[in-house]
Amino acid sequence: MLLIKPLLAFRPNKLDWIFASKTFIAGMLALYIAFELNLSYPIWAIGTVFVTANPYSGMLASKSIYRLLGTLFGAIFALAVTSHLINTPWLFVFVLATWVGICLYLSLIDRSPRSYVVMLAGYTAVIICFNSIYYIDTVSIFDMAVGRFLEISLGVVCGSVVSATIFPMHIGPVVQMRVSKTLADTKQAFDSILSDPKHLDNYTQLLANITRDTSDIHTMAEHLSYEKSKFKGMTKPLQELLHQMTMLVANLVAMSERMKQLDQIDLNYRPYLREFHQSIDLFLDKQKTLQDHELKHLPENFDSDFQNIAQHATSEQQVILGSLKMDIRHFIQNVRAVQLIWQRIQKGDSTLPESITPLTTAYPSLHRDYGVAVRGGLSAFLTTLIACSFWILSGWKMGFMMAEMAAISACILTFLDDPVPALKMFIRASIYAAFFVFIYAYGIFPNITAFWQLALVLAPFIMFCVMLYLHPPLHGLGLPLIMSTIMGLNLQNRYAMDQVTFFDASIGTVIGPVIAVCMVQMVRAMSPEMTVQRMLALHYKAMRETILMPYGTGFRIHLRSILDRIGVLNTKMIQSEHLKVEINKALIESSAAIDLTRLQELMKKLPADSITALSIAKLQSLLSQWLSERESYQVDDALQHQLIEQFSQVVADAQAVGDEDIRHRIEISVNNIRNSICHLPVVDTQATATQTTITLIGA
Repeated sequence: MLLIKPLLAFRPNKLDWIFASKTFIAGMLALYIAFELNLSYPIWAIGTVFVTANPYSGMLASKSIYRLLGTLFGAIFALAVTSHLINTPWLFVFVLATWVGICLYLSLIDRSPRSYVVMLAGYTAVIICFNSIYYIDTVSIFDMAVGRFLEISLGVVCGSVVSATIFPMHIGPVVQMRVSKTLADTKQAFDSILSDPKHLDNYTQLLANITRDTSDIHTMAEHLSYEKSKFKGMTKPLQELLHQMTMLVANLVAMSERMKQLDQIDLNYRPYLREFHQSIDLFLDKQKTLQDHELKHLPENFDSDFQNIAQHATSEQQVILGSLKMDIRHFIQNVRAVQLIWQRIQKGDSTLPESITPLTTAYPSLHRDYGVAVRGGLSAFLTTLIACSFWILSGWKMGFMMAEMAAISACILTFLDDPVPALKMFIRASIYAAFFVFIYAYGIFPNITAFWQLALVLAPFIMFCVMLYLHPPLHGLGLPLIMSTIMGLNLQNRYAMDQVTFFDASIGTVIGPVIAVCMVQMVRAMSPEMTVQRMLALHYKAMRETILMPYGTGFRIHLRSILDRIGVLNTKMIQSEHLKVEINKALIESSAAIDLTRLQELMKKLPADSITALSIAKLQSLLSQWLSERESYQVDDALQHQLIEQFSQVVADAQAVGDEDIRHRIEISVNNIRNSICHLPVVDTQATATQTTITLIGA
């Protein structure tokens, strides 16, 4: 009943009608060819069209290819194990359940669209094996496997051909628009941070949106190789551009934190910063083609303009201004690197400038939750095992349908934090589908004598369900409803519907997902709040790893994963205000990662037995303990006090360093870490200070 209001409010637009019409045509084409070729299970051909349906040709083509590969691997596995284990049902079931669990685990740790291959390989083996057992007297396992692969291939080809030829829509322009918007948002964040004193309250949300968008675009770029837009073949360069943009986010967060500190001390520097900001905007907005050798260029009067700001600032602001200058310089250089890569991509050049060190790795450095993957794989294993055990022990002939649906249901929605509500919707859709199957099978189909009549009576139902795909509140109803109905109708050349089989199969399609819901609820499901807490723990672990990490490409790749995790965190729909604050804090804390590595590099430049090096080493040890406690959601007041004192001690000991540049950089890094990681307020950071008064405002 919860969907009554969304259904009544649903008004299909032009895109919905075009998408539904193309999908219907592709589905009917696949079904007609399957009939003409007298294939055994035409429903798999038409069902493939509906499963892979997508308004964008590139996304449809990639998912279709992944579906083919997944079907092939699943079929090969089914052929390999069935002939050897079919006479030992319990071992057979255990091996299949293990296969499904392992495949789902691998799928969940791969956040790219390719994960569909592995997940599909898992439950495709179950479908082929169990169908071959049900039809063991008439069809061999080899014919079953080949038949499913051929029928799915037919559905893939029909869907891709129709999508590419009738009003094709490409994902390339969407990616271009999203990248341009992200670049504009980055510029807006920069302007807001430097010009708006009220940015303190809203900049984190804008930067969180940027990190979330870069994660989304990274996935979308995977589909560019499967279409004919101007960005075909630009997947890797685009993903490298997104990796480089993480450096911009880190720069912006650091700049904002420094601006907060400066504003809390004194605002007299602001008018001179405004002039400096305008010169940077003019420099970055120049409409010209960048060259590789120009990446390190800065505005002509960059140093002198910033010196003018420093002259009108208080002594307490000097160290903070030094940090701000460094962050702005790196921001300008990183912006120009991103602009150069984007210019090349738009011209069709997939090469990376020689002066830019690539951050792309063979195994992308994105957030992966291995704990969730293990729990997902375990829930799929137990679901398949329990459903199959019930089938074997009950001797229920149609129990194979229950076992199939249980395995499928345990896999398809496990990427969600809590798949249970969506699975319950799947069950409701299966129940609704049974009514539609009954109406079609016993009320309409007896009067159908030609294919065009079949297409005509199916058109309203199919097009309505497909129109729901593009509307998130209704997508969970449209896809399972159309799939359960088509599968239940079991369309064939020599159509016949046995009432007992119909009711048995309908019961099986409901009980299977019910078993999956129970197991997923016990093993896999977790609230978004619980997911956020686990991810925050991973964030603190990653931050702790940066303490002894040398600055370089490896660190930049590590920082990419930290910011990607924050992007994922900002997609979570949570109610807890406390956790929302913690997510914002995590973004702020990420800006200190570079200072943790810089401090490590600076310590290596000092004599190992010097008082400053020993003081920094002690600070690193305390920071490691602090982050470890944050990881386990514990805060020791004594440790907190020790850490506060050690910050002051490092600054005091640094005054003995003879090299002024190293001393200044130590002061900058200590200030940034103290402010960003521990969320401490402004302190007296004069170069000659030996005592610092610190007041804790939050941890």
